[in-house]
Amino acid sequence: MEELIYKLRDFAKERDWEQFHSPKNLAMALSVEAAEIVELFQWMTEEQSKNLSKEKIEKLKEEIGDVMIYLTKLADKFGIEPLQAAKEKLKINEKKYPAGLVKGKAKKYNEY
Repeated sequence: MEELIYKLRDFAKERDWEQFHSPKNLAMALSVEAAEIVELFQWMTEEQSKNLSKEKIEKLKEEIGDVMIYLTKLADKFGIEPLQAAKEKLKINEKKYPAGLVKGKAKKYNEY
């Protein structure tokens, strides 16, 4: 993760793009890239979404890369380590959604 952060910093610095990478702009770009993932699955059936062509998988890979880049850059702006944040959030979710209570159900934690 650290290596990615340093590479992203260098990439933006070499291009003088840091001036455009405000938290607001990064959050907006992240949202756009996440929407491009959604667009890949738009109008597919559940079954089709589970069986993507090689071309669609490559496009998905690129969009996931874009999401990861913008998410990492946004986290870096605030000194947040994304993998640690995900681990901490998983612990919170384990408490919100105890397996014995929610297994096989898709309700939100406040609906139990």
